[in-house]
Amino acid sequence: MALLFLMADWATAGGPEISAITINHGLRDEAAREADAVAEACARLNVAHDIRLWQGWDGGGNLQDQARRARQNLIGEWARDHGIGTVALGHTADDQAETVLMRLARAAGVDGLAAMRLSRVAGGIRWLRPLLDQRREALRAMLRRRGESWFDDPSNDNEDFERVRARMVLSQLEPLGLTVEALAATASRLASASDALARLTEEKARAMTIVSNGDVLIDRDRLLALPEEVQFRLLAHTLRWVSVAEYRPRQDAIGGLLQAIRDNRPHVLSGRHVLSGKTLRVTREFNAVAALTARPGEVWDRRWRIFGPLDQGYEVRALGETGLSNCPDWRDSGLPRVSLLASPAIWQGDRLLAAPLAGMANGWCAEHTRDNDDFFTALITH
Repeated sequence: MALLFLMADWATAGGPEISAITINHGLRDEAAREADAVAEACARLNVAHDIRLWQGWDGGGNLQDQARRARQNLIGEWARDHGIGTVALGHTADDQAETVLMRLARAAGVDGLAAMRLSRVAGGIRWLRPLLDQRREALRAMLRRRGESWFDDPSNDNEDFERVRARMVLSQLEPLGLTVEALAATASRLASASDALARLTEEKARAMTIVSNGDVLIDRDRLLALPEEVQFRLLAHTLRWVSVAEYRPRQDAIGGLLQAIRDNRPHVLSGRHVLSGKTLRVTREFNAVAALTARPGEVWDRRWRIFGPLDQGYEVRALGETGLSNCPDWRDSGLPRVSLLASPAIWQGDRLLAAPLAGMANGWCAEHTRDNDDFFTALITH
């Protein structure tokens, strides 16, 4: 609510036009009334407002994590639907300090302890946190002065949630100097260190990495000559990029991969193959895509679009062993067998019609959804 009024003030003073969205998670009876109250406040401020309802929780799993992801997805969809390129979120210094504490408990590294960023790009949208240096109570005081109210979620007092426990511990840490301000300042300094490491990793990656047909090739000796932190970063980013995963693999998983690289042996990790040799090749694993289907022209495996002479009944699926056996010239493609098994192909039932990456185009072509330079620029923008 504080963010809403501050943004409205800015718009009135000549700032950008703003719109607002409220996500009703559908978890409390009061939520619908609270969303309506936000709509009334927006109407008074002449701010366009929408409400979206999340109905995706099945009662299992980590509720707060699922709600957070759903909230971001719904906000992102709304922003793209309305041609909005920048979204401001109301996280505070208190939220930042709580996040740092939770990540300390997980023995997080530099990136994790950098916590929430002032600005980041995800899903084609720039996400801003303009209140990240403001205390929660200061924003409440501002609302009181204006005669405005806000809503407190009862789950903020539920000790079953990790964030609530971190919030309660913060006051006990103040005598040690571990204040909200100190933890938030630490996150800010680590964010600067993280950015510097990201730029160094991008610079090294451009000198030793090639992106080809959705695979990533890395010079093994040059990788192993890098500082270990840079090795971890480049490998984590490569694994995430090849599989278009939301999050990078866990640190211990990357450590296991790095040991396999040192031993010069192949390794499989969560849907990706890493082929050993003088040049490492990170490619998609067939089992990770074997069940995926799409219509021609649609995105398949979140990475590929296949175009060609359309007809009813055609389907995009992984090439697999059966398909590859029908591509006598696949070796001329220059791609290894394991890469081709997970590559997109056009099928009509059990009949292979085309395999563009395996030398059986038949008028079809495969386009990667991201250009090769995205691999490098994403090292900095994520």
